Amino acid sequence: MGRISAVFKADGAETAGGYSISEWWLEPHTQGPGAHAHPEDDTFYVLEGVMSFFVNGAWIDAAKGSFVLVPGGSPHDFENRSAVRAGILNFSAPGNFEQHMPDITQWFAEHPPGRAGS
Repeated sequence: MGRISAVFKADGAETAGGYSISEWWLEPHTQGPGAHAHPEDDTFYVLEGVMSFFVNGAWIDAAKGSFVLVPGGSPHDFENRSAVRAGILNFSAPGNFEQHMPDITQWFAEHPPGRAGS
């Protein structure tokens, strides 16, 4: 997905649809998918760097080791505003989020991630 990569660690088939786990990495100064909402709950754990998250109408910066909870239906976004690569682990419940990846990768092909603010 250009300057964003994702790898699924556990998918809905492996968890009987209970949850999905994916690892996301954003290159320096990379915007995310843009504000969006979906019915699944998302929990993000910052693996490396500082990731900026839009949740409940405000941006927050989350450093390595931070957890960010996004309840289902809440508009949210994420981006890497820093000068170093940043990574997050995403827990999505219920699962089967990976089924949306073909559409997501196609969207990013048509809308490459822009440069995030600092």
